[in-house]
Amino acid sequence: MTDDARLAKATISDASQVVSAYARWAPVYDLVFEFVMRAGRQAAVAALGARPGRVLDVGIGTGLELPLFSPQQRVTGIDLAEPMLRRAQTKAARGPGNVDGLCVMDAARLAFPDASFDAVIAPYVLTVVPDPDAMLDEIDRVVKPGGDVVLVNHFGASQGPIAAIEAWLGKRAASLGWHPQFPFAVLGDWLAKTPDMVLTGRRTVGVLNLFTVVTLRKRGADPQG
Repeated sequence: MTDDARLAKATISDASQVVSAYARWAPVYDLVFEFVMRAGRQAAVAALGARPGRVLDVGIGTGLELPLFSPQQRVTGIDLAEPMLRRAQTKAARGPGNVDGLCVMDAARLAFPDASFDAVIAPYVLTVVPDPDAMLDEIDRVVKPGGDVVLVNHFGASQGPIAAIEAWLGKRAASLGWHPQFPFAVLGDWLAKTPDMVLTGRRTVGVLNLFTVVTLRKRGADPQG
């Protein structure tokens, strides 16, 4: 593991910091982040396609991607911050009735049986959780063989003015609620030790291509085959 990867994992030390940060963000989250993160959410849901099945939305927050799912997809959303979920519940109530549940839950300790979901989506979560490896292990556990996983995140720049800004923000990660300097190496290292998960795509989206959509597939039979 690189020194940058170790730094990213150590910046937010526990889940209570995440809960505290997003309790503060909840009232203004949609106003501040909906536009800038919209392209990533749209690309993530589009990567799943409209195939019916059970979808787990990890870190659903205020539910900004809920209107994007196909009505044939049964969505379960989890988030650690209950104030964010209250706003997601309002959006779910306006939808087509395809939300099976919205639960306060730690992404590193999912309370679901193995192979529970046909697909998992995790937009803008890797840089938030204190232990991204534990979250990824749990996603791997609950997705069915042949199932798809879609991650969206900003990965830290290695040099230039954006890297300098990220370094400044990195000193304030606990109050922000995410790791601005999060390197792709964290995900790359996890993939290297997880042979049943295959990288199937990686592309940048959004304003200034700030965000990366990563698609993975768990080896095995088609989950609906």
